[in-house]
Amino acid sequence: MNPQENAELLAALMRQEELLKQLVAAINKPKLGLHSEAGNCKIYCNRQHGGLWYTLNGEPSDVPQTALTGYLKELRFENTERRKKETCKLLITIQADRTYILESGYDTHFSKSLLTAIATLTPEHL
Repeated sequence: MNPQENAELLAALMRQEELLKQLVAAINKPKLGLHSEAGNCKIYCNRQHGGLWYTLNGEPSDVPQTALTGYLKELRFENTERRKKETCKLLITIQADRTYILESGYDTHFSKSLLTAIATLTPEHL
């Protein structure tokens, strides 16, 4: 092989190595979310309907999964009306396979535990 062919072969092998690295990274990337439906999904975090959390599509529907993985995008408190009473809710936006909005009362065990866990994260984790 002449030097030109060696250089072309080396360049092709380097491109192939980079593509393989990207492929391995994509394969090893964790799957995020609960399911793969499109759009936002609002999840209510309390045990009112027998599970850890549920969605409302007319009727409460239990979410059978016990974990949600994704990236924390937003925390906010919102005043809203429930059962004809003004109440404050914590809304947690998680970006995963779709956007999940978790809702919980501001003073619930879930909200307090989540905020405490976030407070223990280092800047690198955030």
